[in-house]
Amino acid sequence: MRNNLLNEGDLLTKEGNLNEAGYATSLIKKYNKENIKVSKLKIKEWDYYYIGDDEYGIALTIDDNGYMGLVSFSILDFNNRTYENNSSMYWFPKGKVNLPLTSKEGISKKNTKNSNFKFEVKDGKRILECKMLTKKKKEFECKFVLHETTPKSMVIATPFLKKKHFYYNQKINLLNGEGYFKYGNINHKFNNVYGVLDWGRGVWTYKNTWYWSSLSYEDENKNRIGFNLGYGFGDTSKASENMLFVNDKAYKFDDCIFDISKDNKGKEIYLNKWRIYSPSKDIDLEFTPIIDRHDKTDVLIIAQDAHQVFGKFNGTFKTIDGEIKIIDALGFAEKVKNKW
Repeated sequence: MRNNLLNEGDLLTKEGNLNEAGYATSLIKKYNKENIKVSKLKIKEWDYYYIGDDEYGIALTIDDNGYMGLVSFSILDFNNRTYENNSSMYWFPKGKVNLPLTSKEGISKKNTKNSNFKFEVKDGKRILECKMLTKKKKEFECKFVLHETTPKSMVIATPFLKKKHFYYNQKINLLNGEGYFKYGNINHKFNNVYGVLDWGRGVWTYKNTWYWSSLSYEDENKNRIGFNLGYGFGDTSKASENMLFVNDKAYKFDDCIFDISKDNKGKEIYLNKWRIYSPSKDIDLEFTPIIDRHDKTDVLIIAQDAHQVFGKFNGTFKTIDGEIKIIDALGFAEKVKNKW
């Protein structure tokens, strides 16, 4: 089992490498960014939130990726099986967005010509306020107030084979709260809604492919259940990022596999059923897609082909406390190819 637990202390050595690789259930390492030993153009930092109920989902992002940054929102309409992506890109921020060094406090904020995005952590709450005038001249507005329902989260420090390259990542599942969004003639309120934070800081290599899946919901017995599954980049020999959360407990798993349906020529069919499972048989999930949020970008040296697919999960996790069943729960699974 790859279960290298992180210790407290600085994330990076004076040479810009990880002091140690592994995982934790809280943000135990200090992101001592001053020890990064590469150009600011190569540092990638982001805060990504997804919040959703059975009718709509909202994805919000603030990025500072060195030579490129963006703020973005996406709306998922699960009843009509439609989605819309909108973003505002800016060049060469090189850390000037000043995203916080920790997820525990601070303000992530970026204003552009047509948008105002602000994520604030204050008094134990996460307050997300965003506005954007899209290219179609439609106004988007949202506000969410979320709080953490469990002290456990997925934290991983992953090195790359290339020196001075690393990824420090926290996924906080089971964020709970209320909010609303307005867009065109849609005015939707969220009550007792669940979501996830993807907090990422690091120095990445140029070309990568990753897989990620996340879910946060409350089952019929009022148990809060969430999971984070993923792989595909860096040296994960010390730890994986596969974790299940049930109320205040966290369970760690080794490798898993995202088995995406393919046609007879080997091309992935993202809207057909997936299977996500572990060779150890501890994880066995069937994923039935509803929407493929496809986002493809090719601008100068930047290219991305992202399929973030939303749908229903059914299946089981086997834990030391017994079997945990996932029944008709809405979440997402994605495959992303990046050149950045």
